[in-house]
Amino acid sequence: MKTIVVYSSQYGATEQYARWLAEALDADLYAVRAISADVLGGYDCILYGGGLYAGGVKGLPTFLKHFSKCEGKPLILFTCGIADPKDPANVEQIRSQLHKALPANIAAQCTFFHLRGRLDYPHLTVVHRAMMAMLRKMLLKKEPSSLREEDRQLLETYGKDVNFIDRSEIEPIVSFVRRGAE
Repeated sequence: MKTIVVYSSQYGATEQYARWLAEALDADLYAVRAISADVLGGYDCILYGGGLYAGGVKGLPTFLKHFSKCEGKPLILFTCGIADPKDPANVEQIRSQLHKALPANIAAQCTFFHLRGRLDYPHLTVVHRAMMAMLRKMLLKKEPSSLREEDRQLLETYGKDVNFIDRSEIEPIVSFVRRGAE
């Protein structure tokens, strides 16, 4: 099965996962800005990865412009963000946002995976730093006993480089794609 991994990455975590996936699957690798519908048409299995930002997936609208050549093909969408994908509430929220961002016919064709990335405060854009500052301010107003573990971690690590990138986390995606090739 000829496979392609397409990605859009702001700070590098999604790109790292995309490179590892392409290597593990012997797949071609493209940044979303370098892709076209004609290129996608030559593949049997398509993976798209984008970073999560305020409920959106980086580069997804650009990728969807080329979707006409993807219909009927396996489409694996993986997201990368700071939210812990081992927390079912996080996965539910991410998937809810994805279903809002995707047309129903595309969402029905997708298999979703979520990976944990990195939050490198010193290198965030001004907008992303402001968003994190607002989130921190909101969390500080809450009763400490009502905070989830992830909220406490965010407060403890605010302003630091927090890195959850882990190559072993791609294994479920690799296994899923390989099962589809059998």
